[in-house]
Amino acid sequence: MSDIIKENTEGQTCEDGLMIYFEDGLFGFEDQKRFLPVAADESSDAVITLHCLDEEGLAFIIMNPFLLVEDYNPVVPQTELECLGEVQDESDYSWYVLCVAQKPASQSTVNLRCPIVINTITRKAKQVILEDQSYGFRHPLGELTRKEKKVC
Repeated sequence: MSDIIKENTEGQTCEDGLMIYFEDGLFGFEDQKRFLPVAADESSDAVITLHCLDEEGLAFIIMNPFLLVEDYNPVVPQTELECLGEVQDESDYSWYVLCVAQKPASQSTVNLRCPIVINTITRKAKQVILEDQSYGFRHPLGELTRKEKKVC
């Protein structure tokens, strides 16, 4: 399980190190900067709900892209990640993609072109745009190859 998901028990607050901070917000939601991640399954980071702490009722579903696409390889210039703070190595970054949920779940889509990268040490995050045009903005979950069991 990723370091980004920590146990979310009653009584914990953002000061307990659970909050994720987006200095620039998410695309289209630039004013919402503070989010609380809650995993759908506490033993996995496959599906997470990001609850906005700045606007009640606003939440996003994010998914671990490496469980969806076997050869997913987001390449971002290091200069674009500097605002997230120092890391020991690349494993200090966690990557997620936004999901638009549909019924049936196989018709839900993920945005592989604009992933979210999170520094697991500083808990700062940023949504980035990949230059690799082979990744699209709306990939149906039912069409993606998976390394593990189905996530939807």
